[in-house]
Amino acid sequence: MTDSTTTRRVLITGAAGGVGSHLAETLAGHYDLVLHDRSQDLAPPGVELRTAELGVFDEVRALMDGIDTVVHLAGAASPESPWDAVLDANLIGVRNVLEAARDAGVRRVVLASSNHAMGMYDRYEQWPVYPDQLPRADSLYGVSKIFGEALGQFYHDEHGLDVINLRIGWFTDDPLAAQEDILRAMWLSPGDCTRVVRSAIEAEVTFGRYYAISDNPNRRWAMTNTQLELGYRPQDSWTRLPGATEHVVEGGADVRDTWPLGS
Repeated sequence: MTDSTTTRRVLITGAAGGVGSHLAETLAGHYDLVLHDRSQDLAPPGVELRTAELGVFDEVRALMDGIDTVVHLAGAASPESPWDAVLDANLIGVRNVLEAARDAGVRRVVLASSNHAMGMYDRYEQWPVYPDQLPRADSLYGVSKIFGEALGQFYHDEHGLDVINLRIGWFTDDPLAAQEDILRAMWLSPGDCTRVVRSAIEAEVTFGRYYAISDNPNRRWAMTNTQLELGYRPQDSWTRLPGATEHVVEGGADVRDTWPLGS
């Protein structure tokens, strides 16, 4: 943890996106934030974004001076992203972020990974899923997240860079709008999103893969290490929202064979 006289300088990439814009607002009182996205046109009124293309190393490196922690959210975000999108943003881009962070002497990178790195376990209903199981992507997007986790481990082992991989669940204000049980099961509330990212920034552990999901009773993904090593304590559950009703299915509700298309 930082001492009482120090404020960490935290770079959030993809700060105009859904998770990024939420964190830009909720972390502002805790850290000295630097916000990035690919175009200033994406910025909300009154917000200044530093711009850089993830595929251009020099532009990414220019973001890093004086940064303590990078929260790397930018990139192709859909499980239906085509190869060209994940190649540029999620493979080349994550390498550029990690290399730029190493070169600049950044302490820690928090990488936004995803349930989709393990999504075939979900498609075939092979639960529970643990963070140390073999990766099993359900899409090219999921493959790109496996790559990011593996590259992050290399930068940790080879260069001593702290890398915390957060397998972020389904971030939305309204999980009750989902028709699929598995989406509600992987819900990450806005409040819990802030809590888990703060934990990832501040925890003493220097590397790991961690599920980041709310306290949903139908959750299929183990978070013991998230709670023990990061100190994360989820406080929200979709079943505690007004109008929520859980239909309990022993072993977990079925997942359609086309998962994650259309999710």
